Amino acid sequence: MATFDDFMKLDIRVGTIINACNFEKAKKPAYKLEIDFGKELGIKKSSAQITDIYKIEDLIGKQILAVVNFPPRQIADFMSEVLVLGTYSKDGVVLITPDIKVENGDKLG
Repeated sequence: MATFDDFMKLDIRVGTIINACNFEKAKKPAYKLEIDFGKELGIKKSSAQITDIYKIEDLIGKQILAVVNFPPRQIADFMSEVLVLGTYSKDGVVLITPDIKVENGDKLG
């Protein structure tokens, strides 16, 4: 079982999706995302299997939450640097988002 201390090791931040495109080489349908996490972290890349619910044009400008302190993960020819967070819902993955606009880089706390 995970402990509170385990949870506190995660660095979960708010970022804004600034670019998205289809990830053709992924085994499962996915998008390549570029996410702006503000001055401290800058722009990071992620692969996200969110194609069931989201269209590319709906993602640009959307604020999301992501774990930013996992090691990068190679997916096909792409290096995913952060893990975008979402829930597995009946229609597909739903992104976890702040309900009001906040600063990029804000920490979950």
